[in-house]
Amino acid sequence: MADALELDALWEDFHRVVNMTSAELADWLRVRDSGEVTEPLPDDAGPPLGQHVLAILQKRRTDLTEDDLRAMRKVVDTVTSQTDLENEPRADDTRLRHRLMTVGHDPLKP
Repeated sequence: MADALELDALWEDFHRVVNMTSAELADWLRVRDSGEVTEPLPDDAGPPLGQHVLAILQKRRTDLTEDDLRAMRKVVDTVTSQTDLENEPRADDTRLRHRLMTVGHDPLKP
């Protein structure tokens, strides 16, 4: 397990880049996976990483597992490598926005 300082930093970074609430993310994952003919059960909607982010958002810091920490690092790395958090987001890149929303980051959200 990570030491306390590393865990604190990761927790803060994760919650900085994941700017969607658990309700917003759950809704997005359901919408994203719905189709014309079928859609998954609400608890099964979305990719595994998106589901893992949703589960982490519902946990306390003291309840995190090693798998949670790996997922949090992956989300922080993904969001920071694919966005410019310092500048205005671009509204015209829908595919990027949807990909990031799947892990809890809406680049158009203030």
